[in-house]
Amino acid sequence: MSVKDAFAPIVDLIYPPRCPLCGEAIASQKGLCAACWATLEIPDVAGEDGVTAATLYNDTARQLVLNFKHGRKIALAGMMARQIATRLPELGGPWLVVPVPLHRIRLWQRGYNQSALIARELCKLRDVDLLVDGLVRRKRTPSLGGLGRQERAKVLTGAIAANPARIERLGGAQVLLVDDVLTSGATSNACIAALRAAGVRRVHVACFSRVIEGR
Repeated sequence: MSVKDAFAPIVDLIYPPRCPLCGEAIASQKGLCAACWATLEIPDVAGEDGVTAATLYNDTARQLVLNFKHGRKIALAGMMARQIATRLPELGGPWLVVPVPLHRIRLWQRGYNQSALIARELCKLRDVDLLVDGLVRRKRTPSLGGLGRQERAKVLTGAIAANPARIERLGGAQVLLVDDVLTSGATSNACIAALRAAGVRRVHVACFSRVIEGR
């Protein structure tokens, strides 16, 4: 038993577990209440087209992501990672887990990279190694919200690259690319292109929620 698990009952006594969405009392600090769980949409197919998404992007998933990314509820990383892990296909062989990078200014402003937090928790659940700085964001890009697919791709041109200090580890590797939300795929495509350029052999994308166009 870990120290964290050993002290969990004491933490629950001092800070009674509450659903991070609605505030209802729950059994432990690790998830949502039953009513909120029921509103999450789960994809029918796991690991389709090289992408594993734990949920489909609806109002509930959106609120969770906003609470996590901007509301500083970083404890949600564990729950999100567990949901991803349950849907990941058998990967086979050694893998490196690489999070989608943030630009250093945005990282400084937010204080953490939400994708890196999920990636770290995912490594605890699967026998894989974390390469937290495998990718770097070389230029700061504006928010991609409201932009079309082609505009997003244009904004991201040249923005993401493999970390020169990690080229040796990336060469020939299999990489699990982790993000919180997969929207148009422009960011993940830019990351995949950078990983391929570094000699990565295979890339599988893992995200907590995926936006499906036309829904």
